[in-house]
Amino acid sequence: MGTRLGKQTLRLDSHPVIQAWASIAGAKEGNGPMGRYFDEVIQDEYFGEKSFEKAESKLIRETLAKILMKGNVSAGDIQYIFAGDLLNQCIAASYGVRESEIPFFGLYGACSTMAESMILGSLMVEGGFAERTVCITSSHFCSAEKQFRFPLEFGNQRPPTSQWTVTGSGGVLVGNSGSGPRIVHVTTGKIVDMGITDANDMGSAMAPAACDTITAHFTETGLAHDYYDMVITGDLGIHGKNICKQLLEENGILIQEILEDCGTMIYDTEVQKTNCGGSGCACSAVILAGYLLDKLSKKELNKILLVCTGALHSPSSIQQGESIPAIAHAVGIEMIS
Repeated sequence: MGTRLGKQTLRLDSHPVIQAWASIAGAKEGNGPMGRYFDEVIQDEYFGEKSFEKAESKLIRETLAKILMKGNVSAGDIQYIFAGDLLNQCIAASYGVRESEIPFFGLYGACSTMAESMILGSLMVEGGFAERTVCITSSHFCSAEKQFRFPLEFGNQRPPTSQWTVTGSGGVLVGNSGSGPRIVHVTTGKIVDMGITDANDMGSAMAPAACDTITAHFTETGLAHDYYDMVITGDLGIHGKNICKQLLEENGILIQEILEDCGTMIYDTEVQKTNCGGSGCACSAVILAGYLLDKLSKKELNKILLVCTGALHSPSSIQQGESIPAIAHAVGIEMIS
C-alpha cells in the first residue's frame, strides 16, 4: 500500500509499472522536433471523419488500440480506463472508448488530464483494485479553437502569449508487474487562481499552479533538487516557463537547470509560428508517450517528474469575466532495477 508523505504527496510502495504506451500526433506536431518519436503521424486533420470532433474521438480510439497491441493484452484484460479531453462533456473520450466495454472514468483536468489519469490509474493498481489500467487523453487544434476561441474561418490574429493546441492522443498502460518505467511518487495539485482573465495567456495562469505543486513535491518527499534528471511541465509555453522558473527560485526550489516544458519542446516555435509553443491535453501526453518514455526505457533518462498543467476555465466563464483557475498534478517516474 502507498504511504502518505504530506498533504498532497503519496509514495507508491509497489511502484506500478508503465507496461506499454502509444502516441498519435497531427501533421504539424510530426513536423516538429519530436516527430520521430510518435507511433503515428496523421496528415489529414479530419482523420477520415466528417468533423474535427469525430477525428479527435478516433485519435483516442486508435491510440487505445495501439496501447493494447503493444502491451499484448485485450480490452478484457483492462479493469479501468481513465480518459478525458477538452471538449464539452469529454465527448472525445467517451465516444472514443465506448466500443471497448472497459469500465470508464471520464476526467476533466483540462491540460493536466494526463497526469490526473495516471495518478488515479496507478492508485487503483497500488491499492490492489486493478491489475491493469489505461490512462489516456487527447486534444485537437481545430476542435479546441472552435470551442474556446474562434472558428478557424474567422481568421483572427493570435497574440504573442497565445499557444497552439496540439492535435494528438497519448496514453499508457499501467500494471502491477513488468520491467518498464515505474510510478514512484504522485503529487495532487490544488487549484491556484491568480486572477488572470486572458484566455490567450494560459502560461501566466498556469505557472503559479505548477510552482505550487513542484514546491509541494520536493518539500513533502524531501528529495534533493537534483534528484530528477528532468522536471517537465505540461504546457506552460515559453512565457509561462519563464514565470515558473522565477517563482520556483523565489520558493528556494533550485531546479532551473533541469526544468523543461512539453509546450516548448513539441514545436520549433520560430519556424512553425506557434508563438509561445504548444498546449492542450495531448501536449504532455504525446511527449510522455513518445519522447520521455522512450528515453526512460533506453535508460537515457532514469528519473523524471512530469507536472501536467491545466487551466480550468470554460467559454462561459471567460465570457462572464471570471478569472482562470489553474491546477498542476505531478507524477514521479523512475527506471528501477
